[in-house]
Amino acid sequence: MKNLLLLTGFLLTLPALSRAQTPAPAATPQYRPSFHFTPAAKWMNDPNGMVFYQGEYHLFFQHYPAGDVWGPMHWGHATSKDLVRWQPQPIALYPDSLGYIFSGSAVVDAQNTSGFGKNRQVPLVAIFTHHDPKDEKAGTKTFQNQSLAYSLDAGKTWTKYAGNPVLKNPGVQDFRDPKVSWHAPSKHWVMTLATKDRITFFASPNLKDWTKLSEFGEKLGGHGGVWECPDLFPLTLDGKTHWVLLISINPGGPQGGSATQYFVGDFDGKTFTPSNTRTRWIDSGRDNYAGVTWGNTGARRIFLGWMNNWDYATTVPTAPWRSAMTVPRELSLRRVSNDIILVQQPVAELAAREKTAFTVSAKTVAKTYEVPYKGTAYDLTLDLKLGTARTLTLNVLQSAGETTALRYDVAQQTLTLDRTKSGNVAFNPKFSSAETMKVPLSNGRLKLRVLVDKASVEVFAQDGAHVLTDVVFPTKQEGRISLVADGGAAEITSLKINTL
Repeated sequence: MKNLLLLTGFLLTLPALSRAQTPAPAATPQYRPSFHFTPAAKWMNDPNGMVFYQGEYHLFFQHYPAGDVWGPMHWGHATSKDLVRWQPQPIALYPDSLGYIFSGSAVVDAQNTSGFGKNRQVPLVAIFTHHDPKDEKAGTKTFQNQSLAYSLDAGKTWTKYAGNPVLKNPGVQDFRDPKVSWHAPSKHWVMTLATKDRITFFASPNLKDWTKLSEFGEKLGGHGGVWECPDLFPLTLDGKTHWVLLISINPGGPQGGSATQYFVGDFDGKTFTPSNTRTRWIDSGRDNYAGVTWGNTGARRIFLGWMNNWDYATTVPTAPWRSAMTVPRELSLRRVSNDIILVQQPVAELAAREKTAFTVSAKTVAKTYEVPYKGTAYDLTLDLKLGTARTLTLNVLQSAGETTALRYDVAQQTLTLDRTKSGNVAFNPKFSSAETMKVPLSNGRLKLRVLVDKASVEVFAQDGAHVLTDVVFPTKQEGRISLVADGGAAEITSLKINTL
């Protein structure tokens, strides 16, 4: 489908270094995705301020509109009615005298607790981190503080609160990324804030006055880097409410670079108590970071991540833009033995816009099966009985000398996404990689859903219990697909390819 994800660029008066003339890289339209969000041009990282209001999903994001690498942060903005087609909006928040506009969240203040609403207008309130580069350069530890902006026209325009910042830094060098939600039993707003090596919870009756509640995680979870971009939300399983806490970390991811861990437990309005202290990760790939969920979506919990990794984010070979978001994913919980895990599935809105391009069923793969379909953007579902095969490999984005290989090892019960021969892997020494995750068979069967979109592969195994996300940059566009069984035969129960 024609790409509708373009966002108009804006230019500011910036320091001379930022405006230095460098040759523009060649455009790469072959990498512009068909059903993932990208800015029209320049730099993007973390999703921010995600909120649903009056039938629209708002996506804000870290954006530098004057460069293709990280710089003075703004909040870019796009909206969608179906989570698939995104409409450009003007930049929502610009840097000011208090600093750059770092990550944060947005809420619907339906009760007008903030007092920003006038004449019965419901305010949308953005809560974000002001990052002061001058104070940072001066060597202080208090260069990050929390501030507010509000909108009285359903998110079209924003006004910064005159009393900013509303939560001043007590002396923590990394004090950022507020995720705010209303905790109905306690009748107060809860801010989940990343504070260097832990999460700190704060409460407020009005979004302006904040009181510290508790801390979590000083000695739990991964600590290979700074904690960032948290999220706290409830999910129901078997009639019981559990709370999920997401925490991104950079560096320190198990596959290298940045990654996101999670805990499942209980939250009483003040303290988060995990039911399992084992460190768990939402994604076994390298390119799903800083993800958070939309607010004001009722019982649904919809997640979106930045599809990149700080190990090589500023060098990925795309132009005139850099970075894409993952596909929106609906989150749920599943009980596995005595544990509760987080499950991810592409949102149903994606399938609603698809049409079937190819299907096959009850086919034996003894050696190699060349799928009679070619493409670079599609949604593939595969149900397999592994039979006597020792390994089964699904090759996608395959051309002469290039492939992104998804390989299942029956004895080890592991699934590996190998991008070492996927195309351009030389642009950064940390990029070429093969990621492996444990995926137990279910009655000898493997179920895969693989979203391929020009320059990315997202894998959802066993109905979303195991997820792996990687970006790739094929240099050829043949888009062949094949299945290869080694050491025996495997049986395709069903294979379907849908396009948008």
